Amino acid sequence: HRASVHKFMSQGDIGKHVYISKNLNWPKAQAYCRQHHTDLSFFNSQSEIDELQKATGGKIHDGWIGLQRDPNNKTAWKWSGGGHITYQNWKDGEPSNGANENRGFMNSDGEWHDRPDKRSYHFYCMDVTVVEEKMSWEDALSHCREKQTHLPSLLSETDQLLAQTEIENKNISERLWMGLRFLGDGWMWVNGDPLEYEAWSRQGDQDHQCPVRKRCGTLTKDGLWENWDCQDKFNFICI
Repeated sequence: HRASVHKFMSQGDIGKHVYISKNLNWPKAQAYCRQHHTDLSFFNSQSEIDELQKATGGKIHDGWIGLQRDPNNKTAWKWSGGGHITYQNWKDGEPSNGANENRGFMNSDGEWHDRPDKRSYHFYCMDVTVVEEKMSWEDALSHCREKQTHLPSLLSETDQLLAQTEIENKNISERLWMGLRFLGDGWMWVNGDPLEYEAWSRQGDQDHQCPVRKRCGTLTKDGLWENWDCQDKFNFICI
């Protein structure tokens, strides 16, 4: 049976949430997302869930998301793509942390439940797209804006890991532009997101602390941030 795919869904901080109306258990849903998109969906904030609600006309579809219980810690949860959970939206009384309830499910109100991974549900994938054309930072920003998108903010370790996964999937050998720019006296995300999470490379002369020329930020395939001259040309992500 062919899955019905709804790509109109919603914008996350790092990619698009894609709703897949195909009944699969959690491991198969994860494998499907990794093959056809990037990974199962994750959420950094209530505003992302609000956006999803708006995109679906007020009622979110039930489905698996990328939550999984840490096998080494029965009460700890993490995201499918790796990284810690920085925002939580569990329904009252959840997670129950029952013996087999080791995967995360989202209800029509955007609240999370733990469920056994053998059950089959529809699910949400996260879709990150690398633009395989090299441009300067400004041209990359313009390219994204022409498509009503923007260069990404990496607000968490999970965002970072998801972008890294896509770099590996596309065999990008260098680094990608992201929406990070040095303006005035500090680094900021171009869309106004707060700079709460940072992952600067420790190599080199720490030039990013007060850059003279290298005032645009990249993400390396090792998941580290580097500052480069904005006129340099790299691949990039539009979200």
